[in-house]
Amino acid sequence: MNSPVTAPVPATVRPYQSYVYAYPHKTAYRPLPDRPALRDIWRGEPKDALSLYLHVPFCEVRCGFCNLFTRTGAPDGLTGRYLDALDRQAAAVREALGDADPVRFATAAFGGGTPTFLTAAELHRLCDIAERRMGADLRAIPLSVEASPAPATADRLAVLAERGTTRLSLGVQSFVEEEARAAVRPQRRADVEAALGRIRDAGIPVLNIDLIYGIDGQTTATWLRSLDAALAWRPEELYLYPLYVRPLTGLARHGARTGQDWDAQRLSLYRTGRDHLLAHGYEQVSMRMFRRADAPPQGPADYACQTDGMIGLGCGARSYTSALHYSFEYAVGAREVRAIIDAYIATGDFTRARHGRYLNEDEARRRHLLQSLLQAQGMPVAEYRARFGTDPRDDFPAELAEFAARGWLDTDARDRAAGDGAGPVLRLTPEGLAYSDALGPALFSPEVRAAMAAYEPR
Repeated sequence: MNSPVTAPVPATVRPYQSYVYAYPHKTAYRPLPDRPALRDIWRGEPKDALSLYLHVPFCEVRCGFCNLFTRTGAPDGLTGRYLDALDRQAAAVREALGDADPVRFATAAFGGGTPTFLTAAELHRLCDIAERRMGADLRAIPLSVEASPAPATADRLAVLAERGTTRLSLGVQSFVEEEARAAVRPQRRADVEAALGRIRDAGIPVLNIDLIYGIDGQTTATWLRSLDAALAWRPEELYLYPLYVRPLTGLARHGARTGQDWDAQRLSLYRTGRDHLLAHGYEQVSMRMFRRADAPPQGPADYACQTDGMIGLGCGARSYTSALHYSFEYAVGAREVRAIIDAYIATGDFTRARHGRYLNEDEARRRHLLQSLLQAQGMPVAEYRARFGTDPRDDFPAELAEFAARGWLDTDARDRAAGDGAGPVLRLTPEGLAYSDALGPALFSPEVRAAMAAYEPR
């Protein structure tokens, strides 16, 4: 039965408001006046299915659309000093986790920046920090690593394959050289193809290719050309990202694209890409993610990002407990990023959280709903009830009614995995998935919205 409409529905909604990959966003974090000790933060937290993330804040170039925490290049010795600090932080964090409860990592990832900016020897050291300091068995759990074409060299890839990498994500963005230049990402298609060949030769089980739509000058024909170039490699996964022009990025300095015409172009290209991948045997996992139907599974059955904790190491990483999300400071501007990296390298005491946001019960509910609803499989209502003791349709009546009224929410969906005993599921329609970047922000709390609005980009 469809939910009643309990809130006014504006006539139009912009489809591209914010990419919600975590909630609350880092721009809602603030200095923590109590600077809680990590051992207190993690005491009593479940630690049997943790996610481990190591952040490498270095890139060979900074793309025009990038607002990630990273710097271009590294003076002699900087990466070594950064790994020294990462090792100190890992030792402090592992000690804070304690031994009273079993500590097990269910999944691991190296991101950035570009982890393959590190040399082969430094990548070995990065893996050693994860394994020897933190106790993560990288050969027994899924390990995902981000890369870009130029530094995806054979020696680096051999290290990653040897140390247990199960997924390599390559940022290509476009196989059309004019579009790559328009995105301020100088690269030759021949070099991209060579990197893809090296990745396949390395034998890493899952290859993901990132592509971007909405680039200046991009057309349906050139978008299909990039998609077909990627499909020629039969990647196990493909991510299709809409272009955003964010403050302090290279594209923003050249004049941001805005307006309904650009929204319409991106939405049209999204639908073209989605339909093209579905026709080629891919399954849609989220608005952005598509997985080949015969691809090996990634991720353990007992890990859930909505409920399980995450340990982030590195100055651009964040960590999650049930009550606190914390990290180091966030910045985009080159000078500020370098200052934060320098301060991280000089840090001797990693035993306390300095910057973050506490989550109350309402925020925990919003996070669970948001991170579940943005997945194509949706969220079983029973799963939410089991965690919070309430029904999401009672907790968020206005929001869910609005989504249903817009045609974004399938109010009659059932849990496919449950068979005859299927219960209700909150699942987005294909149109709802297309509007994920509007639907996600609609679930932000007023407090988080206010904190994000007050954040001054730096």
